[in-house]
Amino acid sequence: MNSFIEIEKELLQINENNFDEIAWRLFHFQATNNEVYNQYLKQLKVDWRKLKSIEEIPFLPIQFFKSHAIKTGVWPTQKIYKSSGTTESIRSSHHLWDESCYLNHSATSFEYFFSSLDQFNVLALLPLYDTNHSSLVAMVRHFIAKSNSPVSGFFLSDLTNLTAIIDQLKTKERKTLLFGVSHALLDLADQGPFSFENILVIETGGMKGRKEEITRTELHERIKKGLGVSAVFSEYGMTELCSQAYSLSEGIFHCSPAMRVIIKEINDPFSMSNSTGIINIIDLANFHSCCFIETQDLGKVTGNGFEVLGRVDNSEVRGCNLLIAP
Repeated sequence: MNSFIEIEKELLQINENNFDEIAWRLFHFQATNNEVYNQYLKQLKVDWRKLKSIEEIPFLPIQFFKSHAIKTGVWPTQKIYKSSGTTESIRSSHHLWDESCYLNHSATSFEYFFSSLDQFNVLALLPLYDTNHSSLVAMVRHFIAKSNSPVSGFFLSDLTNLTAIIDQLKTKERKTLLFGVSHALLDLADQGPFSFENILVIETGGMKGRKEEITRTELHERIKKGLGVSAVFSEYGMTELCSQAYSLSEGIFHCSPAMRVIIKEINDPFSMSNSTGIINIIDLANFHSCCFIETQDLGKVTGNGFEVLGRVDNSEVRGCNLLIAP
């Protein structure tokens, strides 16, 4: 297997034609060199050398990030991201070999769906996040830096200043991106109605018990009505992943090139599902940790995308995903 530096360069070349080949090489590499994943495969009594297809690969339950440092190989941790959550809950920890790899990859993923970040003013409405350990905050901070705009920045709970700046930017040539956690966007929308029709709004989930749980459809309708925008987009990501998916319309998420979703049966995590099941994610940007993650989210594949329908019953609620299905 290539060195991490060479794998990082290879991420930029991933497409539909070579995804399977790269994923297969990374699986063999991690099955050998990732101690936690290797032990998990042994506990399952899986002889990974005899597997024939990507669909047969066992996915590591995401809960392991709460109890272990998930690393492929031996290397000094440069950065640790931690999941959001209550003080009573155990937070997931994602050890990174090189934070810049995550940040650059996140920017590339965003630009794959939208356009170059230097064409945007980037406004962030992300109150109450752990600014030292949040992968979301780090990503948006990187977006702000890449925008190279003097008005880009974080606004926390300063909705008055935020609305004033958005109003000033409505007629400017440069596009404006508002990246916000769901409950904060609702707080902003409730102060409307506004006429922010030229603003690109991306919600990241994260009701976090701050408001009543609502469907994503209802959430978007309330934000659209309050902010005066025609569409609200969504970002799907988590502490344990380095890639993100984005919904561009009607709640259907699309994966960036280094990411793929596979749906497995709820009661049999080793069987493929043609309907609703557990979202399993192949994230090739997780080459330093584990590329094959079983989430606690329910979903289904729809066309060339996927829907997020809620969470597995009795699983601990993760802070960044409390939206329920219609």
